[in-house]
Amino acid sequence: MQDITQEAVKFIDLNLITIAYLFFVGFVGGLVSGFIGSGGAFVLTPGMMSLGVPALVAVASNMCHKFPKALVGAIKRAKYGQVDLKLGLIFGVFAEAGVLYGVHIQESIKRSFGDAGSNLYVSAAFVLVLGIVGSFVMRDAIKSLKDSDGQEEEKVPKLARRLQTINIPGTMVYFKSLKAKISVLFIIPLGFATGMLAATIAVGGFLGVPGMMYVLGAPSLMASATELVVAFVMGVGGSFKYALSGLVDIRLVMIILAGSLFGIQLGAIGTTYVKGYTIKLVMGVIMITVLFSRALMIPVYLSELGLIQTLQESTVKWLKNGSFAIMIFALLLGAFIVLRALLKGLKAERQSTPQAALERSEV
Repeated sequence: MQDITQEAVKFIDLNLITIAYLFFVGFVGGLVSGFIGSGGAFVLTPGMMSLGVPALVAVASNMCHKFPKALVGAIKRAKYGQVDLKLGLIFGVFAEAGVLYGVHIQESIKRSFGDAGSNLYVSAAFVLVLGIVGSFVMRDAIKSLKDSDGQEEEKVPKLARRLQTINIPGTMVYFKSLKAKISVLFIIPLGFATGMLAATIAVGGFLGVPGMMYVLGAPSLMASATELVVAFVMGVGGSFKYALSGLVDIRLVMIILAGSLFGIQLGAIGTTYVKGYTIKLVMGVIMITVLFSRALMIPVYLSELGLIQTLQESTVKWLKNGSFAIMIFALLLGAFIVLRALLKGLKAERQSTPQAALERSEV
C-alpha cells in the first residue's frame, strides 16, 4: 500500500491552460450528468487522463468530486418529481459493496504493474464497456425514435416485465418509478456491478442507468435521476477509501467540481424539455465517441509494459494527440446536444406561453 501512495502523490503540474481545460471538462461532465444521470464519469476520467493524469488518480479524484455534484443534481431533479429515492438508496447500498471491492482491484493492479498497467486496464475497460453499452443504448434510441416518432410513452422492456411478475416472498418491494413490485434480489447484482465498475474506472452510471431501464423497468427520465442518488452513496464511500491511500488530487477535484456544479443544473433543467429517446441518444453518442479516444491509447500502454514492440516516439505522439483531439470533440459534441435540447425547449415554452394566455382570454 505504501508503494501505491508514494507513486500517487506525483500529481501533474497545472497551468492556466490545463485549469481552463479541466473546468470545461467538468462543465461538460456536469451537463451530461444532469441530463442522463450517469455521473458524467465517462467524460471526466478520460478527460483527465488525456492530460497525463495517472488512471488511478483520475478515478479517485473523479469519484471524490462526484458525490457533492450528484447531491446537487439529485435535489434539482427531485423537484421535478423524477427521483425514486427508495430505489436509489437500496440500489446504492449494494453499489457501495461493489465500490469497496473495486477499489481493492484497482490498488492491486497499481501495485503489480504501476501506472502503465492501471492506465491500460482503465482504457481497455472503457473500450469494452462503452462499446457494448453505448451500441445497445444507441440502437434502442434510434428504434424508439422510429417506432414512436418520440410521441408515445416508453414501453416497459420484456425482461423487466418478466422480472416484475416473479414473486419471491420476503423480497418484494414496491417502487414508484416502476409502478410495480420487484424482488430486491434482482437489484443486488446490478448494484454490485455498478459499484465495482465505478470504483475501478470511475464509471458506474452507464451500467446503473441502463440496468434500471432495461432490467428493472424504470422510465429513462426517472432512471437517470435516481442514478444521481446512487452516485452520491457510492461517491462518499469510494472517496474515503481512496483518500486513505493518498490517491485523491484535491486540485483536480475542486476544478472539475466547479465546472460540474454549474453544468449539472443546466443539464437537469434540460431533461424537462426532452423525450426519453433523446436522453438515450445523448448517452449513446458520447459513449461511442469517447470509446475511440481511449482506444488510441491502448497501444501506447501496451508498449510501455513491453507487451508489444516499442513504439517510435513520433507514433506515440500521434496517438496521444489523436486521443486528445477526439476527447475534445466528444466534449464539444456532448455540450452541443444537451444545450441545443435545453434552448429548443425554452424557446418552445416561450412561444406557447402567449398562445396559452390568448386562449384563456378568448374563453
